[in-house]
Amino acid sequence: MATLPQDEIDQALAGDLSAWSQDGDALTREVQASDFLAGIRLVEHVAEAAEEMNHHPDIDIRYTTLSFTLSTHSEGGITAKDLELAGRIDRLAAGA
Repeated sequence: MATLPQDEIDQALAGDLSAWSQDGDALTREVQASDFLAGIRLVEHVAEAAEEMNHHPDIDIRYTTLSFTLSTHSEGGITAKDLELAGRIDRLAAGA
C-alpha cells in the first residue's frame, strides 16, 4: 500500500476528517471523553476496530483526553488505511 499524495490528504482533512490534523507523516486527533471510564470504553472500541483492520494507532490516555496518532509505519507515511481508521474512530467517538 503506497503513501497518499499530499492533495488527497489535504482533501480528507478539509472534508470528512476535519477533526484530524497532519503532523509530519501522521494524522492526529484528540478526543475529550465525558469521564475516565468513557474514555477507556472508547479506547476498547477503537482497539477492536484496529484489530479488524490489522492497523493499529498510537493511543495516549491522559485522564479524559485521548490522543490518537495514525501512520502506516511500514510505508513511511499516511495511507488509505489511516484515512479509513480515522473515519472509524470519528464514528466511534461520536457514539461514545
